Amino acid sequence: MQQNQPAILLLEDGTVFEGIAIGKIGTTGGEIAFNTGMTGYQEVFTDPSYVGQLLIMTTAHIGNYGVHAEEIESDSIKIAGLVTKKFSNGFSRTSASEALQDLMERNGTVGISDIDTRSLVRHIRHKGAMNAIISSEILDVQALKEKLNEIPSMEGLELSSRVSTSTAFEVKPENPTHRVSLIDFGVKKNIIRCLVERGCHVKVFPMHSSKAELDAFQPDGYMLSNGPGDPSVMTSSIQLVKEIAASGKPVFGICLGHQILGLSQGLQTEKMFNGHRGINHPIKNLKTGKGEITSQNHGFVISKESIEAQDKVKVTHLHLNDDTIAGIELTDKPVFSVQYHPEASAGPHDSRYLFDQFIDHMNSYKS
Repeated sequence: MQQNQPAILLLEDGTVFEGIAIGKIGTTGGEIAFNTGMTGYQEVFTDPSYVGQLLIMTTAHIGNYGVHAEEIESDSIKIAGLVTKKFSNGFSRTSASEALQDLMERNGTVGISDIDTRSLVRHIRHKGAMNAIISSEILDVQALKEKLNEIPSMEGLELSSRVSTSTAFEVKPENPTHRVSLIDFGVKKNIIRCLVERGCHVKVFPMHSSKAELDAFQPDGYMLSNGPGDPSVMTSSIQLVKEIAASGKPVFGICLGHQILGLSQGLQTEKMFNGHRGINHPIKNLKTGKGEITSQNHGFVISKESIEAQDKVKVTHLHLNDDTIAGIELTDKPVFSVQYHPEASAGPHDSRYLFDQFIDHMNSYKS
């Protein structure tokens, strides 16, 4: 990449930002979102839940500590594009394997830097979620507008099939004590790690697997992973989770898995004006009264109105910034889910107890 090559960011409402190209030279588009985390950018960029999204990092410096082979949540960068204030081509960490620029080029990730990200985020917070396009090869705004019009809305878009595993695979510790069938809607590697660390033999299944295939593994419980896109259009997954929840075995859902669990119980989901993305979101556990600082990444939530209309699902966690639903459980079965990431890496780790709760449920079911 040539140094200081110009790039353009064009928003759906016509707002234009001019900056410097980073990553691969090219054009990319999707829904633009922002993440407020000040660390862990490599884990964020490789999170499958970000498929289809251009991501603004609100912290001023990105790339300054390079990338590390173990700090990944999937096999490649999953964001559609990157927007940042300052981008570092070099890095200071001795354990880093390469520069972020190299990783972005190898993964074909287009980005833009040297723009006023504070102004951009304030604009999006006021206007709401919208599509956008980045280009370092097309600098004609009218031509970019035509390309931007071709990008589909995130609402009504199914994206999990782009990141779900195509074949089942297993991960296990030396002496496993539990067996877990995990449905991969776009799973982060650290969810699997957190289960394996607790003695689970995990079999990861493609999202379109049948309940019979999941049960052939003879699981003690089911895990519903995170993932991208609009959960309301995933009708086959909703039906599968409905069957799983009715089985009576323990179920634990995270983010998209949480939303699909809610839909399987007759609840509704809705698109947020602006999503929650960062590592400092405050959550209240309504069962214990304790607060948690959490990692979050979602643009859809379960609607409070739909959950108030029935009595088989109980709210267990609330987001303290906007009072949105952050956790639920079934009143008559060991089935629960949360809208945030208890497996968060690099952190925070306040919510790791939820994996222990899942283990406790499997212990109780087996006994």
